[in-house]
Amino acid sequence: VAMTNAATTNPNFPEFEWTEKQKSYILSSFYWGYILTLFPGSFLCRRYGAKVVLFVASCGTAVLSLMTPWCITWGGWQVFCAIRILQGLFQGVIFPCVTEHLAMWSPPEERNRLGAFSYTGTDCGTVLAMFISGMIAKGAMGWPGISYVSGSLCAAWCFLWLIFASNNATESRFVGEAECKYIESSLEHNEDFHGRTIPIPWRAIWTSVPFLALLVTRCAETYGLSTLQAEIPSYMNGVLNMEIQSNAVFSSLPFLAMWLLSYVYLIAADVLLKKKILSLTAVRKLFNTLSFWIPAAALIGIGFLSEENKNLAIVLMTVSVGVNSGATIGSSLNSVDLSPNHAGILIGLSNTVANVIPILTPLIAGEIVADKHNRGQWQIVFGLAAVIFFVGNVVFIIWGTAKAQPWDADDFLKPKDTESACEKPKITPAEVAPPIDPVLEQQISWPERYTVKAIE
Repeated sequence: VAMTNAATTNPNFPEFEWTEKQKSYILSSFYWGYILTLFPGSFLCRRYGAKVVLFVASCGTAVLSLMTPWCITWGGWQVFCAIRILQGLFQGVIFPCVTEHLAMWSPPEERNRLGAFSYTGTDCGTVLAMFISGMIAKGAMGWPGISYVSGSLCAAWCFLWLIFASNNATESRFVGEAECKYIESSLEHNEDFHGRTIPIPWRAIWTSVPFLALLVTRCAETYGLSTLQAEIPSYMNGVLNMEIQSNAVFSSLPFLAMWLLSYVYLIAADVLLKKKILSLTAVRKLFNTLSFWIPAAALIGIGFLSEENKNLAIVLMTVSVGVNSGATIGSSLNSVDLSPNHAGILIGLSNTVANVIPILTPLIAGEIVADKHNRGQWQIVFGLAAVIFFVGNVVFIIWGTAKAQPWDADDFLKPKDTESACEKPKITPAEVAPPIDPVLEQQISWPERYTVKAIE
């Protein structure tokens, strides 16, 4: 907004006359690169470790962010798209690395807590960016300051990560011996686990019912959430005559709710697990049900609101997006449960497939909604998202689990002993005992010779 309408912020900086189509290219170009490295990111993390890959990804992001204002002034919107594609390529590896890193560092009893803290950083960053970016754009640095500040913060994180991060507890200089033993023993690794590469059981993964259930669930969650975040503001503008995207407070409320409610889910999960009220599988399914079915009901309800119910629409949108944060503990962390050894691979596969959905969601909505003021057409959009939410969770309830799968074993792909290999070889008397004196041979029977050899 600040770059295309300088009068709204600081008019002392360049203003660009970009069309709506060009702006849509700029906004979506990040995901063109992002989706390409989600899956390769898991391989890079396994090969080089999370420390190196996350450092390179974040450092590249920081450099590109710092270069953005100068490059846009020189090359316009086309260069801006190119920069965002490159940033997407760098950032696509982040979630596979985070998941792989959690698998190496988080004991099962602490996995929900550490995972929720890590994943909610996204919501925290979104809330801070929405509030602070407007202030920066209006200040002395203008809209270029947004890139400079965010790039500098990212560079500072890279410096801290380089000092304190380690791929696992055994490599860390800041972990005590007792803590290291606790982490490693809880993960039930073999002694040489960190020094070798475990083969990936591709066939077992793609034929695993719990993994396929997780894949369906993640796609359903992405479709429903993208509808909540992208389509509801358009509905409010077209049917309820609200310009919610122009208000930073309204725009950030759903993400603020996600951030705060994530900790409510986290505390509840800790209580349920520590007091052994529910198993980990039951907690996953309960929280996923809440995070899917409550937003599904809210989507249907929003479609029936009139212009007189604007405040209620904002409340429903905020609550539904916030409640959906339970999907982090519900299904997002499930890849670590199914296979700690291949968690990065699983998250790379599921995120690659699931992130195609945000590309399809607006296209589907665009085909259904010919007139943005038509309430009936929007009700079809919301009803479809609600059905997908409902069915996706049913699949997870029936086939989902938090138990590690057999194909997670270190030696799953090692050749198994065949029946013929297990047969005892035939042994001749000469192999059992060496030749002896002929006189003794006449005095010692064969059973006794076996016994003599056994004693020797």
